Amino acid sequence: MSNPVRAAGVAALLLVAGAVHATNGYFTAGVGVKNDGEAGAGSADPLETMIIATNPAGLAFVPEDLEVGLELFNPDRSYSTSSSRANGQGGAFTIGPNSLVSADKLFPIPYVAFKRQLDARNSLGVAFYGRGGMSTSWSGGTATFAAGPGAPVRTLRGTFGAGDAGVNLMQAFLNVAFAHVTADRHLAVGVSLIFAAQRFTAEGLAPFAGYTETFAASGGTVMPRALTNTGSDMSYGGGASVGIEWRPLPRWAFAAAYTSKMYMSRFTRYSDLFAGHGSFDIPADATVGLTFKPRDSLALSFDTQRIWYGSIASIANPVQNIFGCPTAGAGGTDLAECLGGANGAGFGWRNMTIYKFGVNWRVDPAWTARFGVSHGAQPIPASQMTFNILAPGVIDNHFAVGFTHHGARGDFSAALTYAARQSISGPNTFDPTQTITLSMHQFIVDFGYAWKS
Repeated sequence: MSNPVRAAGVAALLLVAGAVHATNGYFTAGVGVKNDGEAGAGSADPLETMIIATNPAGLAFVPEDLEVGLELFNPDRSYSTSSSRANGQGGAFTIGPNSLVSADKLFPIPYVAFKRQLDARNSLGVAFYGRGGMSTSWSGGTATFAAGPGAPVRTLRGTFGAGDAGVNLMQAFLNVAFAHVTADRHLAVGVSLIFAAQRFTAEGLAPFAGYTETFAASGGTVMPRALTNTGSDMSYGGGASVGIEWRPLPRWAFAAAYTSKMYMSRFTRYSDLFAGHGSFDIPADATVGLTFKPRDSLALSFDTQRIWYGSIASIANPVQNIFGCPTAGAGGTDLAECLGGANGAGFGWRNMTIYKFGVNWRVDPAWTARFGVSHGAQPIPASQMTFNILAPGVIDNHFAVGFTHHGARGDFSAALTYAARQSISGPNTFDPTQTITLSMHQFIVDFGYAWKS
C-alpha cells in the first residue's frame, strides 16, 4: 500500500483515537448524531449525510450540507472470577479470584460528512468516522498455574499472570458514496467505496507463548515474537457497500443495504496471536429498514441489522481450538489450531442480529425530538469467557433520546444513549472449576452541527 494511503490511515486513527466501542458486539448502535438518537433505526428515513455509513442510497434524500459531530463514549467494563477447586494444580490455569474494573472510561470520537448535489438526480457524499473496536485495560489481579507436570504451582500478578493485561483496537473509515434517484423520486440506488484503517495493541498474554504455532512448530525451541507487548500495529484495507431506498407510497419507505467484508492487511506484530498469522478482517453486515409516517411531522422506523462475526476466523474460532495444538498437552496434533495458525483460537463470537425501533417527531418548525430502542442477543457464548475478558462485548439493549434545533444557518443536534448493564457467566476454559463473569454498561453522548447549503 502506498505511503500516502498509510499516512492517511495513521492520521485518521489519531483523530478517532477513542474508537473503542463495544455495543452490538463491537459495531456501534448507530452512526451520526441523528441516527444515534433513534438507537440506530431510520435507514429508510435518512436525516443526515452520515446515512452513507449505513445505506448509500439514502444520500439521495438528504440536503446538501457539511456535518461535523463528536461522540463521547463512556463504557464501564468489569470481570470477576470465583474461587477454584483446582487452584492452578493438575494443569489448570486459574484466574484470581479477581474482581477488576477496566481503566480508560471516556473516549472522544469525531466524525465529518459532506454532500454535493451533482444534478437533480445524482449526488456525491464523503464521510469519515470511527466505528467498532474494543478496549480493555486490566491492572492488578493474579493468576495461578504450574509451568508443567510436576512443576511447582505459582501465583503471579496480572489477569493472565504476566502483569497488566488488555487490548486496544481502533478503527477508522472513509466512505465515498454515489447515489442516483429516479425522476419521480420513488427509488434511489447507491454505492460506496470504503477505505479502512485499524490499529491494535495487546499486553499481558505471555503465558500463552507455549501454545503458538511458532513455538510448537520449532519443537519448543523458538519463542514467539509477535504475541504480546509488541506495541501498536497498523492494518489497512477496505470494501464496498450497496443500497436501495424505495418509496412506493407517500407515507411508506423501504431501505436495504449490504456492506461487504473489509479485507484488511495482517497485523504482523501480532501474527502469533490472531488466526491466519495476524489476519483480522472486518465482518460484513446488512440492514433492512421500514418507515411509516402517519403524518408529516412523525416517522416511525423499524430496522433489522445482521453482522457476520462468524465469518472472521480470528473473531469466531472458539478458544477450545487451542487444545488441538501439539504443545497444549491434550493430545492434539494440528499446528493450524495453535495460536496464530490458520484455525487458531479466537474469541468464539457468533453472528448477531439486532432489532431497532425509532421515532422522529417534528414538534414545531424549530425543534425535532427522537427516541429509540434496540435489542440484539450479544455474540459471546457462555463457553467463551476466558479470552473474552479482553473483549467483553456483552451488551444486548440500547435506549436513546435526541433532539435537533433547526436554525437559520444550520441544525444543532444532540443524543444520549444508555446501554443497559449486561452480565454473562461461564466456566474458565483452562480451569472449569471456576466461573468467570463479564459485565458492561455504557453511556454515549453525541453532539453535531450541520451547515445548510
